[in-house]
Amino acid sequence: MKQIIYNDYTELSVKTAEQIAAIVSEKPDALLCFPAGETSVGTFKQLIELNKKGKISFKKCKIVGLDEWANIGEMKKENCFSFLKKHLFDHIDYTEKNLCFFNGESSDLAEECKKTDNFIKKHGPIDMILLGAGMNGHLGLNEPGTSFDLYSHVVNLDETTKTVGQKYFSSKVILTKGISLGVKYFMEAKTAILQLNGTRKAELVKRLIDSKISPAFPASALKAHINSFLLLDKEAAKYL
Repeated sequence: MKQIIYNDYTELSVKTAEQIAAIVSEKPDALLCFPAGETSVGTFKQLIELNKKGKISFKKCKIVGLDEWANIGEMKKENCFSFLKKHLFDHIDYTEKNLCFFNGESSDLAEECKKTDNFIKKHGPIDMILLGAGMNGHLGLNEPGTSFDLYSHVVNLDETTKTVGQKYFSSKVILTKGISLGVKYFMEAKTAILQLNGTRKAELVKRLIDSKISPAFPASALKAHINSFLLLDKEAAKYL
């Protein structure tokens, strides 16, 4: 895992977007995966700018969802897909039929997993996956203790995720389950980028660097990836 420390969040966002843009420029029909998380918003803004300037096009790209909250009813209007739509898709030239996202409100979540697995089988492997890590070290919704040998799967959410996840909603929501790409997909991706920023993630970064590779700390899996990047700002790297 190649570690790069940038001066601040802005530089982290710019450089991450440039790295993604280079991948898309080289392969215009790349299969991409983006997270619905606060850290990635700056990168999305930079990608939107590059798209508006004609330096990158997403028209031919295939885009697969990383994860989704399950069975949140009315609050689905604030789910992971809605987050990505608001911060990215509403502002770029993507093609609707090239998107594959989990429907967390489906009565058959196993079928949603199968649908996504088939999409990746057809268009994969994933060319670039952008990830953040939760405070408990989860990647996507692969919670501590989840096997590294899974593809798409349904998840019972960790207590930390249930609590921290509230920040994405305008009112309290009961979070119990999720649906996620498995770590096996991350490891098979041609490029995996883990972005972490801010002082609140500094302890997590230190733990990641010091940790052994183990399902107890899912983010550690990327240490074994042949082409993974740990991109940090100085605040997140303060204990290194």
